[in-house]
Amino acid sequence: MLPFAYQVFSTVVAEGTFYKAALSLNVTPSAISHSVNQLESALGFPVFQRSRSGATLTPNGQQILPIIQDILNSESRLEQEAANIQGLTTGAIRIGAFSSVCINWLPPIIRTFHKSYPDVNISVAQGGFNRIVQEVKNGTLDIGFVALPISENLIVNDLVKDEIYCIAPREFTPANGQTVTQADMADKSFILQPGDYDRDTKAALDHYNIAPNAIQFSIDDQSIIAMVEAGLGFGILPKLALEKMTGDVAIYPFDAPFYRSLGLVTSSVQAKAPSTRHMISEIQAFVTQQYPSAVLRLD
Repeated sequence: MLPFAYQVFSTVVAEGTFYKAALSLNVTPSAISHSVNQLESALGFPVFQRSRSGATLTPNGQQILPIIQDILNSESRLEQEAANIQGLTTGAIRIGAFSSVCINWLPPIIRTFHKSYPDVNISVAQGGFNRIVQEVKNGTLDIGFVALPISENLIVNDLVKDEIYCIAPREFTPANGQTVTQADMADKSFILQPGDYDRDTKAALDHYNIAPNAIQFSIDDQSIIAMVEAGLGFGILPKLALEKMTGDVAIYPFDAPFYRSLGLVTSSVQAKAPSTRHMISEIQAFVTQQYPSAVLRLD
């Protein structure tokens, strides 16, 4: 078994305070403090900055975080392999996903997975692409749904191409009746999510020479739909985000199609864990069945 201090370190990072880490591990706060002190003494430098609001990693703590997570993840993989050899299927999977995957994909994927592997614990953390990539890299997430490409040295499984559409007030009709063109977008304002603006959505806006001062931001996809419905501007959203959205709006493709590429990322350590391998296979089977052409299209 690994030193308890490694588990304490990881739990404090996840929980943000010694007190919450103690509750999570079912030990006293003094035991948490003692373990952290032992780890810092062994390493020769502090790993946490303590304050009344909690505990945050020092720069040195940030540097050793992915190493300790790799150690913990490797032990978990060893335990899973031992269980597999004995004919058991156990383990835990930590999944990072953005909102539209959480809404549209994960419920049926997890339901089907649980039928085959009822003893595998699954947790889901919702976040933006950059955060998910970083947490997979650090080892605090096992699998992440992201927009591709990524620059980090992670294992990537391509999933689908997700077409991007223009969301307009119901009364709007493009000049050609079918697709939104440069002329249709002139003098229009656009409502976006801040996290989308520097990725695939920006490519569409740049193609049509949309000025930054014509862009305003909203907090989520459904809020964008509501604002467009109220006539406050136009939206740009991918097909997956529209699957379960409601609102009295018009949806049109662009005359020059734009897509975002979606994929799964995992680390080289976690990719070898049995539970992670099973989940990746389940996700790929779901996507292949739902989108056999590997391209999301609006029906």
